[in-house]
Amino acid sequence: MIQGFQRTVEHVKHLVAELDGSRAASMNVINNYSASIERELSQLRQRALVTDMGALGDMAGSMSVLAGRSIGIALKIRGLTEGVQSLEFELGAALAKALASAAQTRAEPTPREDPPTG
Repeated sequence: MIQGFQRTVEHVKHLVAELDGSRAASMNVINNYSASIERELSQLRQRALVTDMGALGDMAGSMSVLAGRSIGIALKIRGLTEGVQSLEFELGAALAKALASAAQTRAEPTPREDPPTG
């Protein structure tokens, strides 16, 4: 589950980098990249809210709105770049928590039943 979110964030990171490299391109190209980023983040938000990762969903939702807004390209790229870093941090923390939880459950001995006496 978390690996799927990480793949989506990597894809969004790639799209933001392409948007950054296309600053001098026509508005049609910029709008297409922005729409792709908005769509990916909106889908990430929906999946995160379904899986009870509210903080991730909230961040992805606000970034989706930012990607869809008609604001200056420099401001949009800066906001999306910082947002992707926040998503990566949040996913790293969630993965560490999941791994720690899995290690803890493996370390706990399983209770076994004693044979009946008598």
